[in-house]
Parts: sequence; C-alpha cells; structure tokens
Amino acid sequence: MSSVIARTRFSVLDRSRTREGHTDAEALRDTVRLARELEALGYHRVWVSEHHGVPGVAGSAPTVLAAAVAGATRTIRVGTGGVMLPNHQPLVVAEQFGVLESLFPGRIDMGLGRSVGFTDGVRRALGRDKGDAADFADRLQELLGWFRGTSPTGVHARPAEGLTVPPFVLAMGEGADIAARVGLPMVIGDLRNREKMRRGIDHYREHFRPSPWAAEPYVVISGTVAVAATPEEARRLLVPEAWAMAYSRTHGTFPPLAPAERTEALTMTDKERGFFESGLAGHIAGTEEQVAHELETVLKETGAQEVLVTTSTYDRAALLDSYRGLARITGG
Repeated sequence: MSSVIARTRFSVLDRSRTREGHTDAEALRDTVRLARELEALGYHRVWVSEHHGVPGVAGSAPTVLAAAVAGATRTIRVGTGGVMLPNHQPLVVAEQFGVLESLFPGRIDMGLGRSVGFTDGVRRALGRDKGDAADFADRLQELLGWFRGTSPTGVHARPAEGLTVPPFVLAMGEGADIAARVGLPMVIGDLRNREKMRRGIDHYREHFRPSPWAAEPYVVISGTVAVAATPEEARRLLVPEAWAMAYSRTHGTFPPLAPAERTEALTMTDKERGFFESGLAGHIAGTEEQVAHELETVLKETGAQEVLVTTSTYDRAALLDSYRGLARITGG
C-alpha cells in the first residue's frame, strides 16, 4: 500500500437507493446492514443522505436514519451527507444533532448541503424555492450559533448548546467559498471532473479562515469507486446508476436501480445512450491494482485527507465485495 493511501481516511455515503422489485423499507434496512459491515471493515465514517419525492431514493430523513445506523453500530462515525439546510429551520437541525450527539457521544458528524428540492413540486411541498439556497451562509452561521449559545433570540437549543458536532460543508457551487470563509471542513465531488474539483480545492485552501470548528483546511473528495475481480465486473457495478441518471435526464424522474444485465440489453435512443455512456465515464473502477493506482494519483493531485465513496448499484452483494476490495487496498 502506498504511503499516500495509508495516511488517507476512507468513508462511505450510502443513499439508500431503491431497487426494482424491492421496497423502500428494504433500502433503508440495507443501509443499516451495510453500516455494520463497513464498521467491521475499518471504514472511518458512514453517512446518509436527504432526498425528497425521489422514486429511486428512500433516504428522506437523514437524522432519523443516522440514529438507526448509530444504534446498530458501536465505533464507526455516523453522519449526514447531508442535511439540506435550506429545507429546514436551523434551530430544529441543531436540536436533532444535539439529540444524536447526546445519545452517541463522539460519533456524530453534521454534513450540510445547500440544495433545495429536486423539482418544482417538491420545493412547493417543502415551502421553499430555488432562491432559498442563496441564504445558506446565513443559515449555516445561525446553526453553528445554536451550538455555541450565541443566538440573539435569547432561546437556547436543547440539548445542542455546548456540544461539539463536527460540521462539514458539501461544496457544490458556492459551497467551497462558504466553507473557506466560515472555516469548516469541505466535501467536494465529483471524481469525474478532476479539473473543476481541483479548482474548488485550491480556492478553499487559499481562502480558508481558521475557526473554532477547524484550525486548518480539511478536504474530503467524494465519488464512485468500484472494485471487482476484473475491469468488466467493475464496470457492471456502474451500469445501474448510469442508466438511472440517463433515464432521469431524458424522462424527468429518477428511477429505482435496475439489474445491470437487463439495462445492458435495452435498446436506447441516441440521447439515452449518450447520457448512459457519460454516466459510466470518469469514475474510479477496476481491479484492486487499478483502483489503488488511480486513488494514489487523485490523492496526490488533490492532497485530500479523506475519500467519501458514494457508489450505488443494484447488486448489494457485489457492492459489499467492492467495499471489501477497497478495504484491502486501504488497509481498513
């Protein structure tokens, strides 16, 4: 194992992707089961996500799911990737993480994003609009203030006040600049656009201001990593998610994952095929040796301290085998 890989933390974001022929409840239980396996394999943290009204994702309430994951594990860090702050009142978010940290002290992470609902209908249902993302920096400062007891309202967030729950900013768009100005660790993706990712990391490091939450920049790079016995098997792991993305871009809805063999047998339109092939490109995928080489390259390019793996696929057994292979590479 290379020295750059050895000093890097490896973590997992599981989005509780739904699968054809399986229920939402199964997807959520799959996430909890996977977390136990990841803990045994030595991964640093496991995060869950927030999506609303998406047929392909069961993870709609990340703090609730994080509680289930933390309750089913003992040592692995548990958090959100992320809570979409424009969708929520900061006081309520602080209270939720205060409860989590009180129940599972020293294990909870607070990953925060600035996205609003995926569609106009979801945004209406949440009582939000696209412009609410512009208030992210203010909402973030308010949220952090609840933990430090500095709210001008005179209200105190119970049990959050006085607790330390490490915050992370999911750096999409302006997120890198906000993370730097506030002085927080940053999660940035994706691995398919290395040049854009490097620009975001450089900007973050250049403009970082030390804070009570982080004395120096901390970079987490996120993306899909697939490990298998052959390059062809690794590519097959990517097929279900690539087709889901292609379908969403051509039909307007993000579907449950379909088996790779059925997707490969589909007759696609030229537009669908273009999006599908694009969705297969740029990820880190291959044998253990190939993935180790690619990881070493991207870690040297970015200087990241941590990798957050976001792989989704239909075959959960093959997904777990991929995480086992990655753990062998990383010494987990």
